[in-house]
Amino acid sequence: MELTGKVALVTGAARRLGRSIALALARAGADVAIHCHRSVASAAQTREEITALGRRAEVFPADLADPRRIEELFAAVARSFPRLDVLVNNAAVYAPTPIETLTAEQWDAHAAVNARAPALCIRHAIALMPAGGAIVNIADATGPSGRADYPAYCASKAALAALTRSAARSLAQRNIRVNAVSPGVALWHEDASESEKSAVIAQVPMKRAGTGEDVAAAVLFLIRSDYITGQDLRVDGGWHMA
Repeated sequence: MELTGKVALVTGAARRLGRSIALALARAGADVAIHCHRSVASAAQTREEITALGRRAEVFPADLADPRRIEELFAAVARSFPRLDVLVNNAAVYAPTPIETLTAEQWDAHAAVNARAPALCIRHAIALMPAGGAIVNIADATGPSGRADYPAYCASKAALAALTRSAARSLAQRNIRVNAVSPGVALWHEDASESEKSAVIAQVPMKRAGTGEDVAAAVLFLIRSDYITGQDLRVDGGWHMA
């Protein structure tokens, strides 16, 4: 897919990884629908950066944990843009949920945003998406193997990887491709200590953290590659081999 003149929706695009992806799409020539939840001010800043690149951008706040808000989100996108060529499901909930104290509410919160919302976003997106469209889900390199103290998050991201394969099979006949990118360490969380960072980097064969730009480059590669679907591209510096 050539991205010049195309329209992309990125969920969770106000900050961090979503912002990097949105900006990369704009630099490649796409207009961008910026979804956010509460980070409206940050989303507005992302919009300004995109418009400074000469591309169109609009902000669409929505709580993806609520299916009704997802439906309203896509209705708003349809009113603002003539079609939708690209969907990037990036928004996610990430919080520790030790199995010893895991609650149903914690499990449901992760599943709702990290697995159910991407499925519903795909459902609504394809109604606006012509043949040749592309969907990229942001999964996680630790989803399949699990991570101590994060069972709800890891399970939801493993479900997203399975959704990617299932949706790819279903939508191939419509010439809509569905892939995933699974980052390892792309952006540190604000509360990560130096000792925690060092312990993680020690497990990465390339001995460094990735960046939002590394992940965004992988997203663009999958969008542009018209004969790739159902794949999960790890961007983790070889962490999966550790």
